[in-house]
Amino acid sequence: MVLKIKNLESYQRILDKLEAFTSRYYKRRLVKGLFLFLFLGGLSFLFIGGLEYLLWLDSRFRSVLLVAGIVLLGFLFVSYILLPVAHLLRLRRGLTHKEGSRLIGMHFPEVSDKLYNLLELADNTDRSELLLASIEQRSKDLSPVPFQLAVQMKEAYKYSKYALLPLAIIGLIWLSGNGLEFINSYKRVVNYDLAYEPPAPFSFELLTADLRVREDQPFILKLRTPGEVQPDQVRLVLE
Repeated sequence: MVLKIKNLESYQRILDKLEAFTSRYYKRRLVKGLFLFLFLGGLSFLFIGGLEYLLWLDSRFRSVLLVAGIVLLGFLFVSYILLPVAHLLRLRRGLTHKEGSRLIGMHFPEVSDKLYNLLELADNTDRSELLLASIEQRSKDLSPVPFQLAVQMKEAYKYSKYALLPLAIIGLIWLSGNGLEFINSYKRVVNYDLAYEPPAPFSFELLTADLRVREDQPFILKLRTPGEVQPDQVRLVLE
């Protein structure tokens, strides 16, 4: 018997609603994944930068940090962003209608078995008039159920607070006055093949403004050495 589409309009609407549910499901996964990517990626960014900032690693360890960071960010991007996008664009197989019906049934327990049984019934190869009539009637009974409401988008936006955490830490680092030094640590990781020396623990600051003096006159040179440590002695090398 030839299956007439016009006799299954209600069932087709059920399938359309299932497709809309699936799209909303992966949109929620994408939004959630975006926040998790920013959160975990930001923590990785801070960890790599902080490690180099504190330890001034050699070229070999900096290259390991660079490769590990790229691999980790790539994994997070594929898992949390690329895969949901691929499902949304139908480039990758996603939820089947029956899998979607199980998820919908978790939100609407009263229709769980009805929806799944409808899909089972539609898979029956027996295309009798009685079967088609049963499919259409059950589809009409399920038509008022808003399947899309089984996906709560607000649950995904709850993860936005995690994405703000790395930004807050970066802001605190910048306010502490160590922002430029922290950024420079990433430059050393990217340019892992270059040699870098950590800065001296103190610096020289001249306090004497006028450095001109007659050769036969005494001259007092005043300076200070701000820093974490103080040198035992200071030497002046002329010419």
